[in-house]
Amino acid sequence: MTRAWTTSLFMAAGCLAPAVAFAHSDVDSIAENALKQPAQIVDCTLENGDAAQCASYTLKFVPDDLNIGPFCPATLDDVGGIWNWDGQDAGLYRIDGDYLKMLSGLGYTFYDEDGVVNVFDIRVEGPEAEHECIAGSLDERSEMSITTLIPIAPVLADQPTSLGTVAKVGIALDGVPIFADAPSVLETGHMPALDTCGGHVDPGGWYHWHATATDIDMVFDTDGVDASCANVPQDQTAQFAYAFDGFAMFGSREADGSEPVGLDQCGGHIGTTPGSTEEVYHYHAGESFPNLPTCLMGVVAQDNFATTSEQGIGSAGGPGGGGQGGPDFAGVAQALGVDLADLEAALQAEGGREADLAKVAARLNVTLDDLQAAMPRRP
Repeated sequence: MTRAWTTSLFMAAGCLAPAVAFAHSDVDSIAENALKQPAQIVDCTLENGDAAQCASYTLKFVPDDLNIGPFCPATLDDVGGIWNWDGQDAGLYRIDGDYLKMLSGLGYTFYDEDGVVNVFDIRVEGPEAEHECIAGSLDERSEMSITTLIPIAPVLADQPTSLGTVAKVGIALDGVPIFADAPSVLETGHMPALDTCGGHVDPGGWYHWHATATDIDMVFDTDGVDASCANVPQDQTAQFAYAFDGFAMFGSREADGSEPVGLDQCGGHIGTTPGSTEEVYHYHAGESFPNLPTCLMGVVAQDNFATTSEQGIGSAGGPGGGGQGGPDFAGVAQALGVDLADLEAALQAEGGREADLAKVAARLNVTLDDLQAAMPRRP
């Protein structure tokens, strides 16, 4: 999609480009109980090189009063969170004994002979079995934080940016980061279980969403999954987040409860939103998992996500380093001829800062020698 095509779409809808600037008009929209310090408006540079202003949010690793979990069940008799299985008999499942036995019949056995589920904490250890359920623990040190940038006046990109595995999607209004699909069990052998609100813990020790949490019960109804999100109020019409391009993300329904029409390939369109009569571009959640935009129509800010954690996405030593002197993983991806999102997903799945590079190379279908030559030297 070209900029000219997108601009003509906006004009045809009676919404000229300047109106789009109001898509992120409230810098104070992120919940206070998620912030380490008050939000700020700062100068930033977009990925197309344009100078801009961004809302800067310094986030806690988990907002105050947000309950999370459960993730992995302890035994086959217990019930954990959810997982979107993409192998044979693909679909969204509740992680329980029936689901795990089904996986075992397909060659992925996540439990021992006593029915105890194999689980490891990705923040502090690695897997010991071929197939284990990942249940990361929070890093609860008070000084830990995440810093993000959201453009105040969204700018349309020349073409949409696809959102691959663990790609950065946005920031929920509750202050929880949002990422695209988690790594597949088919590729890693391990299952980074989500709770029933669609979130889990990064190897760096912070919680994030892989779904539109405020409208995930719609997904369970659509997919016939016996689950519900008890930790987040459900509202199909409410705003859930701001995408990293600055455009707002809403649930699967319009303010009047009707289904949105004219959605583009990213899941967005131009129209009014709850509490406003102004027509702006915004995204809607889908009705099946993952109920997130599949691409971004706008331009994101450079260095828009960084954490103080020692590993994981956005850390100085992990995939997606925040640009604060961290490894140049974009350069690594370019040198290898692979997609940056695929590189970040492979590194995260194989241990983050301590990733097994041989396994990363196998996932990316590159040689270990080429990967080692391209990677920054570890401290």
